[in-house]
Amino acid sequence: MPPLVSRLAALLLFCPATTAWAADTQSTRILELATHPVGLMALAIFVLAYALVVLEERIHLRKSKPVMLAAAAIWFLIAIYAETSPEVPRGFASEAFRHVFLEFAELFFFLIVAMSFVAAIGERNVFQSLRAELVTRGFSFHSLFWLTGVISFFMSAVLDNLTTALIMSGVIMAVGAGNIRFVTLAFVNLVVAANAGGAWSAFGDITTLMVWQAKQVEFFEFFRIFVPSLVNWLIPAVCMSFALPGGKPPPGRDDADVKYGGWVTCGLFALTIAITVAGKQLLHMPPVFGMMTGFGLLKLQGYFIRRHQSLLRNGSGADAPYNVFQIIARAEWDTLLFFYGVLVAVGGLATLGFMELASVHLYGGLGPTWANVAMGALSAIVDNIPIMYAVLQMAPAMDHGQWLLITLTCGVGGSLLSVGSAAGVALMGVSQGQYTFLGHLRWTWAIALGYIASILVHLWLNAHHFGTT
Repeated sequence: MPPLVSRLAALLLFCPATTAWAADTQSTRILELATHPVGLMALAIFVLAYALVVLEERIHLRKSKPVMLAAAAIWFLIAIYAETSPEVPRGFASEAFRHVFLEFAELFFFLIVAMSFVAAIGERNVFQSLRAELVTRGFSFHSLFWLTGVISFFMSAVLDNLTTALIMSGVIMAVGAGNIRFVTLAFVNLVVAANAGGAWSAFGDITTLMVWQAKQVEFFEFFRIFVPSLVNWLIPAVCMSFALPGGKPPPGRDDADVKYGGWVTCGLFALTIAITVAGKQLLHMPPVFGMMTGFGLLKLQGYFIRRHQSLLRNGSGADAPYNVFQIIARAEWDTLLFFYGVLVAVGGLATLGFMELASVHLYGGLGPTWANVAMGALSAIVDNIPIMYAVLQMAPAMDHGQWLLITLTCGVGGSLLSVGSAAGVALMGVSQGQYTFLGHLRWTWAIALGYIASILVHLWLNAHHFGTT
């Protein structure tokens, strides 16, 4: 054993835990090291890594790098302790890591397919055509505010809040450039609508996808929080609408046409979603199975697009050769690797016993309703993905209504601050200084009213789901 590793192992053994591990009801072992130096070191590593993630825009360090290294360090500590402690079964660390990694692998390939479809649809100019169509219609500022909000609310249920925000921000910037008041209000509205729209669909956000894959909420059951999600967006939207400028912007130019195969690709995406849902609901196959089936259809569609392009080359010319693998390369790889780092790191903290401890003190102390409300509000500061994954790792004893509640609050809580969701952070980057943290903060009171109202509507509308599992 190398000297550094042997010294670290000696340190870990010098401070024994009161109980090395405990078995839960499903015979998976958890180390009870939350107050042990190993656990405290792991927690400190995670906090430091996440601080670097928060400072990404200032220090220009991509968010995936610190969390990936933090995940490796946490599991390194777990492995050393497990291998040097006689109380821990042999092979414990490898089995625990495999379990966490398998959860991520299913999520990873699901997202790869979803991102590839979105990139393929964008490559065929479908989104650009939608933007050009809206820009040329001559809508007033009020009409554009509500139209972009409605489209974002429903579009994010199929895509995701980040992609939706980026697509619709192009419309807002194209028609509202120079009118800072309109751009600010429209961007705040866009963030709230995209986050709220993603909360009531299994495909709308990473958090809803994780809840669906964990079998806590079935696909069609997400629709039960449609009305609360709608309320979450409508209340701040109505409040902001009174501050909109009057008149209408000058019309833009329609300069984008859908390329060959664009609408077929959209249809294949819809078919992929149908296959995924049917496979999960009827055949009890994991969602990633249906998505990978759809990926095969997307690759087959690429064959026909290339054949069409080859015919054009024999005539007047064509675009650059269509390549599905180049489209895959356009996926948000930094985001995907960030998910890896966060989920594996949080899985490590769960293995060390932190999630079990948090579940006892948070859900046992506050009760599930207040705990879920607090976790949703916390997602405005800490990303909702680690929040939701932490709750899933805690596995608190909650009824069906409470699982719908945490899905709702984690989905919409990030709207309270501009830095609370991927959509808000992305829009600050593309707004050219017209949408800022302080500009969003001025409307946090209205967003908070929507947040509270959506919770109350859920508690009333879905009251019959509380007390059921």
